[in-house]
Amino acid sequence: MSFQIDLARVREHGVVGAGGAGFPTHVKLEASGVDTVIVNAAECEPLLHKDKELLKRHADDLMEVLDAVVRHTGAERGVIGIKDKYTQVIEMLRQRVKPGLEVHLLKDFYPAGDEFLLVHAVTGRVIPPGKIPLAVNALVSNVETLLNVFWDQPVTRKYLTVAGAVREPVTLRVPIGTSFRACLDLAGGDIAEGPFAILEGGVMMGKLIEDLDTPVTKTTGGLIVLPLDHDLVVRRRRPQKVIDQIGRSACDQCSFCTELCPRYLLGHPIEPHLAMRNLGFHEAGDRMILGTQFCCECNLCTLYACPEDLDPKNACVQSKGVLRQKEISWPKDEIESQEWTAHEMESYRHIPLTKLMSRLGLDRFRNVGPLIEAVPARQPLTLPLKQHLGAPGTARVKAGDTVQEGQVLANVEEGQLGVPLHSPLAGKILSVSDVIVLEPA
Repeated sequence: MSFQIDLARVREHGVVGAGGAGFPTHVKLEASGVDTVIVNAAECEPLLHKDKELLKRHADDLMEVLDAVVRHTGAERGVIGIKDKYTQVIEMLRQRVKPGLEVHLLKDFYPAGDEFLLVHAVTGRVIPPGKIPLAVNALVSNVETLLNVFWDQPVTRKYLTVAGAVREPVTLRVPIGTSFRACLDLAGGDIAEGPFAILEGGVMMGKLIEDLDTPVTKTTGGLIVLPLDHDLVVRRRRPQKVIDQIGRSACDQCSFCTELCPRYLLGHPIEPHLAMRNLGFHEAGDRMILGTQFCCECNLCTLYACPEDLDPKNACVQSKGVLRQKEISWPKDEIESQEWTAHEMESYRHIPLTKLMSRLGLDRFRNVGPLIEAVPARQPLTLPLKQHLGAPGTARVKAGDTVQEGQVLANVEEGQLGVPLHSPLAGKILSVSDVIVLEPA
């Protein structure tokens, strides 16, 4: 019998998007009017390999669950978007495709995995600014998320790549709550000459982490280890005051940041150079920064486009905050009445990943990440009550309780957006606050 989607079980098992904000998957799968289901296997961040490695191991499972989602939503087709350089994985997938399913080859550029670009590549449609794929009858989910749906059990493990300045770049499967320190140990430790930091999620959009006791959550996709003197780390440690001062004095309004902006090239009204101009005019006009609300924060403008090494992305993020504070947004009627089309140069301005890695000084690191079955040393697991978009969980256990693997530790209140949190291992609850600390048995 073919696998069937059961939304109640998807929720009960705590399935959320395995990257990004972690949107609860059962809500996404309630979508109607979908004609195309897309699996995002692009994984465009440099040095990350998790999705490719999962497909190598679980191609059959992925095909089964994709077929089930297509049937569940009433879609006409299911598409796996994957970069054309992964020839071995592509051949495996093509040998397993079912009727109504297909493999769509993507070029190796950044950010090919942005769902707006992915939907455009697969369907030719442009998602309107501020909307979601459902606005153009598409549904997008990544590889690990769909596999968690198919495996039909509580989400207690996370797959992530550990790469960069490590001895053995790897993709790991670890209990949620495992420390970054333990993940680094499983990659053989760092090879940085001196102090180092971690970019969680990727070098382009990831967060700077200097506390190695930070735990793996349901949305942790990768850890990139870099020396503290690497430019990508130095930039993220730069004080906001300094960023603003340099931006005001050095930006010559060349507009390269805008001309290479992926969302601008999709026809969206975002122009990062205007956000940079606004630094010198102290919010001279809301219209100048209005388009920044559509910035996807891919960081391409800052880390590649700008010839002056300025920070347009940061300026856009600041401007978005101003707009939220003032409760100002792009007129809804303008968005809904317009037919959005991509810039005529969109397909010619993609940034090859190899070129990006060279620019960022990453080509000296091994660009591999084989999936290994290593087991981290038993140590307390730290489990944040909020690991997804929506409301944080409310603890259902207290200090001193003994729990079993897969037991519900926290859940959201009735009517709130969220999913349960399950115990990754059997053990004893050491403490409960905004995190639950579990000592494995």
